[in-house]
Amino acid sequence: MTDSARITRAAGRQVWDSRGRPTVEVEIHLAGGASGRGIAPAGASRGTREAVELRDGGERFGGHGVDRAVAMVNDRIAPRLIGRDARDPAAVDALLIADDGTDTKAVLGGNTTTAVSLAAWQAAAAAAGQPLWAYLAAGSDVTLPMPQVQIFGGGAHADRRVDIQDFLVIPVGATSVREALEMAERVYRAAGEVMKSRNRLAGTADEGGWWPAFDSNEQALETLTYSIERAGLRAGPDVAIALDVAASEFGHGGSYRLALEGQVLDRAEFRERLLGWIARFPIVSIEDPCSEDDLAGWHGFFAATGGRVQVIGDDLLVTRASLVREAARDRLCNSVLIKVNQRGTVSESLDAMNAARDVGFSTVVSARSGETEDVAIAHLATGWSAGQIKVGSFARSERMAKWNELLRIESTLGSRARFAGASVLAGLPRGVSER
Repeated sequence: MTDSARITRAAGRQVWDSRGRPTVEVEIHLAGGASGRGIAPAGASRGTREAVELRDGGERFGGHGVDRAVAMVNDRIAPRLIGRDARDPAAVDALLIADDGTDTKAVLGGNTTTAVSLAAWQAAAAAAGQPLWAYLAAGSDVTLPMPQVQIFGGGAHADRRVDIQDFLVIPVGATSVREALEMAERVYRAAGEVMKSRNRLAGTADEGGWWPAFDSNEQALETLTYSIERAGLRAGPDVAIALDVAASEFGHGGSYRLALEGQVLDRAEFRERLLGWIARFPIVSIEDPCSEDDLAGWHGFFAATGGRVQVIGDDLLVTRASLVREAARDRLCNSVLIKVNQRGTVSESLDAMNAARDVGFSTVVSARSGETEDVAIAHLATGWSAGQIKVGSFARSERMAKWNELLRIESTLGSRARFAGASVLAGLPRGVSER
């Protein structure tokens, strides 16, 4: 080990996320002067098998305090990092996994380990004199990811004003990150103008999407399709639609309660509702179309789509390699969402990514609804050539920081920049042509 790569200091502190809630930030400093920083995000809708956060409870900060997590970093983890070689961040992750000893990071806390792990990988990249994306790529060519951009936020992100959690666009006609984001901006702005003209504009949701002041879930789809066209783009060939249903939030055991419509549907009825939307609207991707406990629903929905759309597992798979392999075996979906804080370390997230590649799944690196200015996921999505990235909407600095980082990476790559394009979607959705 060169002395310059030796870890000399690791420190945790409380900072704030985009909801104004406490979260954990960790810095790792090296003898040569390099350092790395990581901040843990937080989700509103969560799978039951994802890593659990270490929070203080009680009345202070509504129970969301992180004093215990910060102390875990400073008193327990930091002393074990001092003197280690920063060039081996996977070893830091292995230490965290072994020290915790549980399947859900219930001892150290998933927020604690996420911040430490991100800081360790950033420090390793800094020690190598590289940006994180280049360090992760290890000399291989990279592909910049296709964005999924939220236009309307619902579900747990908007006080359950509509049942569906995210109404997003995918700029399938774009040939670069810059063009994709410019197309998304046009749709976002047009949607705001449409809602204002209809007296439906009521602010923004957690991830920056317009607050869903609609009378039905379908009305949101109709408005989004119209907004794409209002922006001077073609709904389907230029800009397609993605949904994050987040069905675990309103479904259980094959029964789904749509509060906005005042309906309770069984799995077959709910499947037909979603399939009807696919037939009527330019939907190319659906995330969590069934609750995580409804495996029969997942199998039936995936079979019914016939590979026409990307079916993403989030709450179902919680960034676990073993669950990805099981989902492929049982034909439940064909894509996985990758969230570092669902597992608690970068290494375990990479395991899930590699498992997805092994079984032929597409992958989407994702932010959380409670985000920060940390831009690591832009680097993960690029360095791993994940193909897709889901950050939130086209508003709020914690979201824009990540989109802007992708633009910087694309600019840095120059003529070597390769953009994923529509072909990275699982299968090639109908109405979308490879370019």
